[in-house]
Amino acid sequence: MSREAPDHTAAPLEAEQTPIGVQTLVSGVAPITPAQRLAMRANAPMEPKKAQRPADHSLFDTNSRNQIEIF
Repeated sequence: MSREAPDHTAAPLEAEQTPIGVQTLVSGVAPITPAQRLAMRANAPMEPKKAQRPADHSLFDTNSRNQIEIF
């Protein structure tokens, strides 16, 4: 097994100054657009606004499935 030394002759990545600081530009990588960001949030699963109680009763009670005896 031979290991080659890393190739340090690659061109440095470009950078640009933005309002939030310096950002590196990588060739072949497109920035995320606001439309893509909104589509991702629209397709995300819904989250509750308040903490939910566990559904551990009746059909959804997983502990009752561990019962060995009925009576």
